Amino acid sequence: MSRRKGVTTVFACQSCGAVAPKWLGRCPDCGEWNSYVEEVRGEPPEAPAASGSAPISAVSVQPEPRISTALAGLDRVLGGGIVPGSVVLFGGEPGIGKSTLLLQAARGIARAAGEVLYVSGEESASQVRLRGERIGIREERLLVLAETDVTRVIGECEARPPAVVVVDSIQAIRDPALSSAPGTVSQVRECAGSLLDWAKRRTVPVLLIGHVTKDGSLAGPKSLEHLVDAVVTIEGERGSSRRIVRATKNRFGPVEELALFDMTGSGLAEIANASAALLAERRAGIPGSAVTAAREGSRSVLVEIQALVGPPTSGSPRRVALGVDPGRLALLLAVLEGAGVSLSTREVFASCAGGLEVGEPACDLAIVAALLSSVRNLPIPGGAVVFGEIGLLGEIRTVPAGASRLREAAALGFTAAFLPAGNAADAAGFPEIDARPVSRVADFVREIWGRG
Repeated sequence: MSRRKGVTTVFACQSCGAVAPKWLGRCPDCGEWNSYVEEVRGEPPEAPAASGSAPISAVSVQPEPRISTALAGLDRVLGGGIVPGSVVLFGGEPGIGKSTLLLQAARGIARAAGEVLYVSGEESASQVRLRGERIGIREERLLVLAETDVTRVIGECEARPPAVVVVDSIQAIRDPALSSAPGTVSQVRECAGSLLDWAKRRTVPVLLIGHVTKDGSLAGPKSLEHLVDAVVTIEGERGSSRRIVRATKNRFGPVEELALFDMTGSGLAEIANASAALLAERRAGIPGSAVTAAREGSRSVLVEIQALVGPPTSGSPRRVALGVDPGRLALLLAVLEGAGVSLSTREVFASCAGGLEVGEPACDLAIVAALLSSVRNLPIPGGAVVFGEIGLLGEIRTVPAGASRLREAAALGFTAAFLPAGNAADAAGFPEIDARPVSRVADFVREIWGRG
């Protein structure tokens, strides 16, 4: 690495952040071609004197109440609200509603907790106001700062400390000490680190908006996800107004918590009954359909599993999984082969309707039920919910939170439940549901259609 006048010249990969002393055509860490860019960095400052360590029992704890966003679904995803001093990263595809959601959250915080600084690096202040007026936001305590220099952003925060800072987006913010362009690995890492340091020192939450790349991952270095305290993703199908907000990382609450929103002309409106919304377009009595109770964070949600098994074909039949784990689908097909149901020459398609992704093993029995229903062209009995994990030997294993799953099914009017024998005791508190416990896949088939 060449050194001159207190600075260091390095070459950094813009895909993964790897550093090399010279330019490389291909990154040895991530394999990307032509991703190395020359960067000029300042000399590292001298290490400060140690502040002294202390036993964990002697560390003072001053719990502070969480800050509510006035959006019940978002508060639940965050574990009950925003923790003071935390840094939360919000990610999603362009146009999915990240800025709208954070602007609505800023309004709720401004009304209840104090001033909110909304830092816009991609829009002018007037553009933010126009978007705010469109969704009815005119709060006096919601301050807008159109700025891309991280030092000026922190300077504004120091001069007028807000209750919460929103940065839209972290890829548009740059550190003038670095010569690289905004959005590069080095800029994203340094700016996020500076904001994190300020948030911890001042105990003020910082909400970052991050873009999503073509492969669906958060843009910038992977270390950005490890740096922040929580990662919230916003998902949705093209052409649909439904948005799914979920936490994939949360140091202060449960992960995989989920909330459903509907994108309207006045902003994002939460869908209170997620199960009813996900099953709204389901047609009962159709072969290849099964309803299961999936766990999303701390609650159960009813979703529809659909399967389509084609006629025997020559060559290698396709196996397509949408919204379900492809590995679990392959495992379940192998279990069915062992149980005498041959699908090796047939094309198999399985999906979770509604745009949701279910990966927990408790949905195994519903996938098998939908596959068998499609193969035999026989619908699953109406009003039945199906859940249970399937082992490699064809046994149906106990799943956690059986009572919660049955409670959600009863609330939506389901009258029967096929569940593992180990969860039979969970049905005692639900007399309106006809519980039909099963121990093996063959027993399940006989319970539904009266034959193996």
